Amino acid sequence: MNNKKTFKISNKIIWLSSFFLGILTSVPKIAEHHFNPYEALVDSTVTFLFAVLIWYYNILTLPVYSSKDVANGFSMIRLIKGLFFGIVVMFILACIQQYLLSHLNFGPVVLMFEVRGILVNITFYMFLHLLYQSFQNQQVGIELERTKTDNLGAQYELLKQQVNPHFLFNSLNTLKYMVESEDEHSVDFILKLSNFYRFTLESRKLDLIRLAEELEILDAYIYLLKTRFEDGIELSIDINQDYYQSLLPPFTLQLLIENCIKHNIVSLDRPLHIKLYSEKDYLVIENQLQLKKTSEPSTGMGLDTINQRYIHLLNKKIEIKVSETLFTIKLPIIHGNHHH
Repeated sequence: MNNKKTFKISNKIIWLSSFFLGILTSVPKIAEHHFNPYEALVDSTVTFLFAVLIWYYNILTLPVYSSKDVANGFSMIRLIKGLFFGIVVMFILACIQQYLLSHLNFGPVVLMFEVRGILVNITFYMFLHLLYQSFQNQQVGIELERTKTDNLGAQYELLKQQVNPHFLFNSLNTLKYMVESEDEHSVDFILKLSNFYRFTLESRKLDLIRLAEELEILDAYIYLLKTRFEDGIELSIDINQDYYQSLLPPFTLQLLIENCIKHNIVSLDRPLHIKLYSEKDYLVIENQLQLKKTSEPSTGMGLDTINQRYIHLLNKKIEIKVSETLFTIKLPIIHGNHHH
């Protein structure tokens, strides 16, 4: 949803300021010893029309708002174009005045009008530019606050997902069963569970981690799942080694695997096959659809949380594709300095 406001100048301000400017320019005519009301009216009307046209020209030629515009400063090209437009308009209006007041000397009148027009044009341009810059700064401030709010919400949701009570409950139940049955892999399970939550504590304050580190977290997570589901879940990984030093938000892959399990049947009769691979400049997670009749309790925020983090960190969205048989999520590869 786009909540950005558009920059506007009230029509009342435009017309009233132009009217008073027209009145102001007629004051010297009024002060003359031989005051001619008709000449004063024509002179003020010319200035009024010119001011209105310059107002609307400058407003219509304002650049489309973007955060980059704030640093651009005054645009000399726009100012020169505006001055050229004003000179042409004022010349046309001076010709009309000459038609109405043919007794006046055209040369001095045109020169006076052009000087007046340039001064009005520059004044309006500077005033409008200052208003527009103020508006842009305000919009950037609002955008930054919105981004901070979105990111805090995403981090909070991610933290809740990382310490999923269902996962912990199931893991402890599995461990209880393994200990009671004197399973020789009980110690390995405890170590993997300990490693997984150690990774959680170490990574929770980071915006990004290396893919190689994320795969270590995923390895511990998959071990815990396979202890519970045995051959009911299979994960194949085929990622180009060049991408191992790329970056992604912590626990992204774990959340996506968890999302697969949450919505699909996982059993020895119907194993859930998940593929994790690289494709061009994306990490892709793909699973076949074998939806549960009744899904596990869900906040519905998992994928949205990941998407918000990618928008915040990379200004890109994740891609989600659903076919009759496959559910695919594509994560943009994040390159760059680890501390950037």
